[in-house]
Amino acid sequence: MPGMNRYDVVEVKFKGGRKEYYRNVHQLDLTTGDYVVVEMPSGFHIGAVSLQGELVRLQVKKRAVKINDDTKVIHRIATQKDMDRHEQAVLRDLPALYRSREISRELKLNMKLSDVEFQSDNTKATFYYSSEERVDFRELIKMLAGEFKARIEMRQISLRQEAGRLGGIGSCGRELCCSTWLTDFKNIATSAARYQNLSLNPAKLSGQCGRLKCCLNYELDTYMDALRDIPTIEKPLETQKGRAYLQKTDIFRKQMWFGYGSESTWHPLPIARVLEIVDLNKRGIIPESFDVLTPIGEKEHLTAATLNSDLQKLDAKYTSRSGKKKKKPRGPEGGSPRPAPTSKPSS
Repeated sequence: MPGMNRYDVVEVKFKGGRKEYYRNVHQLDLTTGDYVVVEMPSGFHIGAVSLQGELVRLQVKKRAVKINDDTKVIHRIATQKDMDRHEQAVLRDLPALYRSREISRELKLNMKLSDVEFQSDNTKATFYYSSEERVDFRELIKMLAGEFKARIEMRQISLRQEAGRLGGIGSCGRELCCSTWLTDFKNIATSAARYQNLSLNPAKLSGQCGRLKCCLNYELDTYMDALRDIPTIEKPLETQKGRAYLQKTDIFRKQMWFGYGSESTWHPLPIARVLEIVDLNKRGIIPESFDVLTPIGEKEHLTAATLNSDLQKLDAKYTSRSGKKKKKPRGPEGGSPRPAPTSKPSS
């Protein structure tokens, strides 16, 4: 698109994955990844351009961000002098975090400081913390302001946001989603694990933040669609061998595994066979087994009739054979057979 018609709002990324929107009022020729000096409520800060153009327009519309004359602007592309000051501010983050933790322990505050971000002009420091209860940190702010000679801002974040800022490697072997691309944290219920037949083990279902993993929601819709064809088993299946309890369901193969209470062996059954057995049980019929759905009484009656018919056929066959006499072998002319020749003694 022509540069004159380009959307003049730019997305800028800061430390910890924090992103904000700024107006490019000076029509700077920016490229994704460029470091720019942006306006802040007090002073300036340096961030990297992460998104621009029509994609920013879609993001602003999706997140319902209001863009007006009060929106902060981009001053200029960062020079080498600006980058040197920014690096000096970044070097202060880690020592300030250790020192602020010592001060919070001295004040016996029930809070966890996870990160510190100094503004590029060293006039402001933002402390990110997490806590499960309300914290009175007025005395802490006074001590931190005197310690670091800067304006102090305390910002509370959730445990998921804390994990996103700190980063790490998940159980899948890849970098955490919350520290790379995931920005919106949706509610995750334990039922998501039940629908996917996952083991309800908190150690396996929890992420590094101590909450349920965000990836439990990724395939949930696919499992919900597949579960529409799976029947709900409210009670065990009744067979002549005993009661069979549902042990496992293979959703995509359409198989359900049942096991008897006294056995450790599980028997796989297709969905159609399970529905047949459930229908028989509702009618008060107990099949012989999973493979033979005919009850034992009906099977024995049919088998006895079949055996009687076979026995009658065999009796008739052998009776007809016994009535016939055996014929003696005859000679070539129809007379009695010739005696075997005897050899004469030599004289």
